[in-house]
Amino acid sequence: MKSATRNENGSASSLAAAEPRRLMEDQRRERNWKRFGPYLAERQWGTVREDYSAEGTCWEYFPHDHARSRTYRWGEDGLLGMTDRQGRMCFALALWNGADPILKERLFGLTGPEGNHGEDVKEHYFYLDSTPTHSYMKALYKYPQRAYPYAWLVDENRRRGKDQAEFELVDTGVFDDHRYFDVFAEYAKASPDDILITITIANRGPQAAPIALLPTIWFRNTWSWGRTGEGYTTRPNIAADANGGMRLEHPSMGSYRLAIQPDTTSGRAPELLFTENESNTERLFGAPSTTPYVKDAFHAYVIDARADAVNPDRQGTKAAALYRMMVPAGEEVRVRLRLTATDEITGTPPFADFEAITNARRAEADAFYEAKTGPLSADERLAVRQAYAGLLWSKQFFHYDVRAWLEGDPANPAPPESRRQGRNTEWGHLYNRDVLSMPDKWEYPWFAAWDLAFHMIPFARIDPEFAKEQLVLMTREWYMHPNGQLPAYEFAFGDVNPPVHAWAAWRVYKIAVDANGNRDGVFLARMFNKLLLNFTWWVNRKDAEGRNLFSGGFLGLDNIGVFDRSKPLPTGGHLEQADGTAWMAFFCATMLSMALELAKTEPAYEDMASKFFEHFVHITDAMNSLGGTGLWDEQDGFFYDKLHVGNHEAPLRVRSLVGLLPLIAVEVLDDETIGRLPAFRSRMRWFLKNRPDLAERVSLAAGSSTNGKQADGHALLAIPSRERLVKVLRYMLDESEFLSPFGIRSVSKVHERDPYRFFHAGEEFRVDYVPAESNTGLFGGNSNWRGPIWMPVNYLLVEALERYHHFYGDDLKVECPVGSGRFLNLQEVASELSGRLGRIFLANEKGHRPCHAGDDRFASDPHWRELVLFHEYFHGDNGRGVGASHQTGWTALAIRFIEDLARARAAAATEHASAHSVRAKGVDTIAVGSTLLNGGAP
Repeated sequence: MKSATRNENGSASSLAAAEPRRLMEDQRRERNWKRFGPYLAERQWGTVREDYSAEGTCWEYFPHDHARSRTYRWGEDGLLGMTDRQGRMCFALALWNGADPILKERLFGLTGPEGNHGEDVKEHYFYLDSTPTHSYMKALYKYPQRAYPYAWLVDENRRRGKDQAEFELVDTGVFDDHRYFDVFAEYAKASPDDILITITIANRGPQAAPIALLPTIWFRNTWSWGRTGEGYTTRPNIAADANGGMRLEHPSMGSYRLAIQPDTTSGRAPELLFTENESNTERLFGAPSTTPYVKDAFHAYVIDARADAVNPDRQGTKAAALYRMMVPAGEEVRVRLRLTATDEITGTPPFADFEAITNARRAEADAFYEAKTGPLSADERLAVRQAYAGLLWSKQFFHYDVRAWLEGDPANPAPPESRRQGRNTEWGHLYNRDVLSMPDKWEYPWFAAWDLAFHMIPFARIDPEFAKEQLVLMTREWYMHPNGQLPAYEFAFGDVNPPVHAWAAWRVYKIAVDANGNRDGVFLARMFNKLLLNFTWWVNRKDAEGRNLFSGGFLGLDNIGVFDRSKPLPTGGHLEQADGTAWMAFFCATMLSMALELAKTEPAYEDMASKFFEHFVHITDAMNSLGGTGLWDEQDGFFYDKLHVGNHEAPLRVRSLVGLLPLIAVEVLDDETIGRLPAFRSRMRWFLKNRPDLAERVSLAAGSSTNGKQADGHALLAIPSRERLVKVLRYMLDESEFLSPFGIRSVSKVHERDPYRFFHAGEEFRVDYVPAESNTGLFGGNSNWRGPIWMPVNYLLVEALERYHHFYGDDLKVECPVGSGRFLNLQEVASELSGRLGRIFLANEKGHRPCHAGDDRFASDPHWRELVLFHEYFHGDNGRGVGASHQTGWTALAIRFIEDLARARAAAATEHASAHSVRAKGVDTIAVGSTLLNGGAP
């Protein structure tokens, strides 16, 4: 086997340089370091891809009970596993505690119809570590020693109403008395095709407990569908070798060997089991199976004691090493395996250098993150490291050829005719076969366009090439619709996600600076040119009357409004959406910034800059004044959706993110940029001079004097005027309205005591403040925008406040919180919000993290207290994590907020030291605002 390129005794600089070097080798295609990674889904069953029903009922067509027996068509899933970037060779764990009714091969959870708040995973698992090339990875699964309560979880949650809490795994008592195993899976790469696997099982209970461990390797079935061509192969094979391991042969991957170490406690070699990755049609449908050795053979062998279930010839397309172990109380056992391409095998025994390589990769991971993060406290570093781990472990191989899915496969029965009039029929061009960043690999094991855009902001910090590749991919012709629409998500690619792709591309471009300080102009140009198509699609499809007021429908904010905005209104007519229009202004302003940047080296882009400048001004004017006041409500001093029915129009006075989103559409054009682009400057001046009715939508600051000539000064492009900005901020920064101890709520708390009600045709439509799980089934019921705190929109608000401060400076201060008597500039307000958001994940003086909602295990138990979850959204009053438990993708945006806290603390310490030094010299001074950047904490 090849030895490690760095050992654990390497210098700090060499350790820190190891992962960046691997990233560079992978980027240059010198070595395929990312070939294997955590790309295995947590859930493939119940997905749209696997649904061939007439009604499109994916949850019912392929339930969890089928998953162990039924071959997947488009992907695979597994427990704490990995696969290659084309999802062909898969590795994961299977477990049995001697009491469960089934082998634990995958995570269990409730489907949308089963859960009282929608779909919900019912397991405890944690992503602990990963480097960007996955040269080192570690994850944890907590496995109860008692029988897993599958039926109880389903029955009790189905019984509960939407006004009740979810019934969780811990509520069943299976973790009482610490009767569970901590199962750690750890991966370290000696080379791209040489992977060291360590499985550690720790018994946290008071008594010795048995466990069966089955490290399992298999091939995704690409040979049984009657298709040929790209991605389809002849049958591969796995067979026992003479050294107690396995040989793996795949037509497109080549030859590998899995070396398997005997049980270190007993010295016994594990039993090797083999079967086929083929469906057990006899169990599922009462029809004969194509082979006696089927997908669920290991379940039958271990739990039902059926020796005939596995292949006595010791070969197949799925194999496992069966370890039967008794783990003493409070102790742990360890199993080691090594997967190596045959052409990399040398004469060195496979486990001789195993520990040295694993320790080296672990040390290199430590050094990599030490270099990437600032002066964090131990607790901050722990939270940031796990946020990055969750982000990286949420990468998944995603395969969905819509045309083939609609047609069905030659070797299978033809799909029902209804399929051709059903889901995604207009997306036949779409061909996905890539590693993609997922929102949550169990609850959302499919990409969502706007989620992915947010994911790329933290990704750009640690793997900028991956961030750029993902953004470009969404605009490629096999993803983007020919009409310019970006695919939303697999349940309905034609739904409308907020247009944040341009912002993500612009931010990634700014973040991803190489060692010489250069940015990737080619990437920016590629994104800009494709996003022109997307912008045009929005303008043509979502501006109902051509008035620069937009109605996008879903727009990612799910059930935030009075009506389901993805469907025809019950009143008839249409909505002019404050958030839809704000998203488009935001899109427009970002495209303007991109065009100005590109115009620095290519003057032709000045024309596009002028186009987006004028378009932004028109949208802003419509938002503020069309028909008199646009979507601004002078009575309340807030932006609202406006309902149009016939000749009648009326604002829907719900105080929600709908009215805050106009704040994010803000860009500052500095005098240096404008001065370097004479054609753009000339057209901008002409426009402002000849359209005085629109000129007031652009705020100008006095410019600096250069060579005796007065420069133009900064120009502020923003939807709200200064006066209207202050009015909206008065709502946003009021703790009885939007301002929570943990960020900005999605709906004002005022609607808790005063719900918004709208009546039509004898029916009431209402919006309440609902700070956590949804009380409505709208959009599945688990994605609630009627009160909780959502990290991505908070991130955009914080950034917007910083841009406003760049223009207004200390000339604009607002009271924060309202009623406190504290007046802050907008940078300080941004820092205040940043601090509140970052503290969701940090332990207080009693060890409690708000995201864990007072669960004492996470505060005091040594085996829980250093574990952090990054949920989909957070309780509007107490910060408890809600929704998908592992949506680290966009919630990884919190990394910036945690680091902001550390920077503010360091700045405050420096300021304090400086003030102390001045006082020591006998000079009186008053330190103003030194604690504000730390959220008011002393």
